[in-house]
Formats: sequence, C-alpha cells, structure tokens
Amino acid sequence: MQSKIIWQQADWPQLVVTPANVAPALLLARQRQGELVGKARAIGLDQTGSTVQEVLFQEVMATSAIEGENLNPAAVRSSVLRKLGIEPPDGSARSRQVEDLVDVIQDAIIGFDQPLDHDRLFRWQAALFPSGYSGLQRIAVGQYRQHADPMQIVSGVPGNEVVHFTAPPSAQVTLEMDKFLQWFAQTAPGAARSAEHDGMARAAIAHVWFETIHPFEDGNGRIGRAIIDMAMAQDLGAPTRLFSLSSQMLKDRKGYYEALSAAQHGSTDVSAWVQWFARALGQACVAASALLDAAVEKSRFWATHSRLTLNERQRKVIQRLLDEGHGGFMGGLNVQKYIKMTGTSKPTATRDLGDLVRYGLLLARGQGKAVRYDVAVPGRANAQL
Repeated sequence: MQSKIIWQQADWPQLVVTPANVAPALLLARQRQGELVGKARAIGLDQTGSTVQEVLFQEVMATSAIEGENLNPAAVRSSVLRKLGIEPPDGSARSRQVEDLVDVIQDAIIGFDQPLDHDRLFRWQAALFPSGYSGLQRIAVGQYRQHADPMQIVSGVPGNEVVHFTAPPSAQVTLEMDKFLQWFAQTAPGAARSAEHDGMARAAIAHVWFETIHPFEDGNGRIGRAIIDMAMAQDLGAPTRLFSLSSQMLKDRKGYYEALSAAQHGSTDVSAWVQWFARALGQACVAASALLDAAVEKSRFWATHSRLTLNERQRKVIQRLLDEGHGGFMGGLNVQKYIKMTGTSKPTATRDLGDLVRYGLLLARGQGKAVRYDVAVPGRANAQL
C-alpha cells in the first residue's frame, strides 16, 4: 500500500486511463453489450416484461447483498412489479425500505437524461434511510457527512480493526462533490467534453471517484452503483436496463473490493480498475443474454402448447421447471416434489404428471419410485435424460 491515498495525490482528481491498456477489455465488453442489445431489439423486449422484471429484481437484491444486507425476495419482487405498474398477484404487503431502494435504482435509469446534482443525490440517500437510522445508529440523511471523525472503511473486531481506506475529511466533501458533478455533466454524451472518455470507462471512473469521496455517512455503495446505472443509460442513450452489473459484482465481491481498493491506493491512472470493470460488465451482459434466451425459450414453449388445457397445479410446476433453466431440479422432478409444490395428494400428483407426459410437456425416465421428469424443451430435456 502506497503512503498516499489517491485523493492525496498532487494531480487528484484528474483520473485518467491509458488507452492501450484498456482498449482490449473495453472492446470485448462493447461486443458483448452489442450482442445483448441486438438480441433485445430482435425479440422486441417489453419494458415491463418478465426479463426486465428479473434484471431489476437481481439488481435490487445484489446491490444490497454487496453491503451485507439480505432483503426479503418476496418483498423485492412485489416492489419491482409495483414500480413497473403491475399489481403483485399475491397482494404482498409493502416494504417502504425496499420500495424506496427500487425507486432510487429506477430513477437513475429512467431519469438518465436529467442532471445529476447535489439535491438528487441527497434525495437518493434519504430514500435509502427513511427512518434516519442505519441499523441502530442515527445518521445524517439527505446531506453530506459533516462529522469531524475520519471516514474510514474498516474490518475486524473492535480493538483489532484493519483500516482499508480513509476518505477525504468531511470539510472537503462539498468541494470534492462540486468537482465530481461538474465532470460528470461535462463528460456526458453530447457535452463538449463527451469524447474525452469511452462511455464504459466514464462509468467506471465515476464509480471509483464517487466511492473515493465517500460523501455520505452511509449508502455510498448503493448510490455509487446507481451512478454506474445512470452513466451506462446515458451511454446507451435510452432508459433501458438490460443487465445487472451488481449481480456480477456480487459474484466476485472480493475481487470487486480488491480492484476498487487498489485503484484508491494507486496513482490517478485508473486503467487497472477500468479493465476490471469492463470485464465485469461484459460478463454481466453474457448472463443477461442467457436470461433473454431463457425468456424466448419459455415463450416458445407455451406458444407450442397453447391449445392444451392445464390445471393450475400443472401450469405452476411446468413454469417452475422452465424457470429453473437447463440445470433443472437437483435430482429431477418426482411425485414427492410435485406433492410438496402443489399441496395435492399422491394419486392426484401421479395423475397430473402422467397427463403432462401424455401431452408432451414432460419427459420421464426410470421406473416406479425412481421415475424422474423434466420439461420437454428441445436440447434441454434430452440432455437431462
């Protein structure tokens, strides 16, 4: 670790990249993003459809999980549906905490063409902490931090803490944020300096810059990732959420924090961080592309069997199998799992499954108690059987 943190460098905050170092990673990420965008356009992606719902759900769950906060999946799904103008079928109770987080994440995308200023950031942070508390601790909400104590990122037990990073003093935060917001506006697509950075590189720089200032008492990580979303929507020129970068960051949470920390303790050339960011973004696009493929597969499956009359139990189980993807249920679907999923009797479960096999919706393997079922999707069920 160098003696100076990045914000203590003489040329801070002039964050730069070396084009030759970042070009390959950015090019690959661009290719994967282009493939994803092309596929979405080809299928006519519905902005309130199941794929968009799933991507937003993943983003909300992951951006909180990165901070060690595990949200209730049912509450998140209900909030996502309501935000997209769809009433949840189960009438789930509202969670203000979750709905406010969904509001922040969506505002970054939907309002991508609106200015990012102090007030907007204040409103985002206040929405994350409507009670004015972070856990049991009262924090300043809707304003930048003002405490005299150093703002530090620490780990370990009390008495044996390890300080990973110290942010600029609170007295400097407003000036630091002035510079950041001015840069963010000047480098937006269409601005005079918009050609200064590739759009992906700009999103990466914006994130490390904001996280280095760490302007709020809490919520910096989630807001910093919302800024990424806004920057990427500006780059695409549309309020479209096609992938969940937070989900990819969560998969490599250790790598994310290590890459971010390395950038904060190096020089103002953040090429290594931009490379890591571009790789993560490219992987997020690959995951989203697979999600689109699965959505198309499910749509084709139901269209093929649209003339069949299924009961609610059968439709629920088939949909669950389709949602599980090519891995299917561990050990395959059997009568006991069907009973557990539907709450029906063994004779009814056996009859339902037999009908589904006869209709061609399921394929069966084995005999007697060892029989297992999988959904009859070409290239999928055969591989399982």
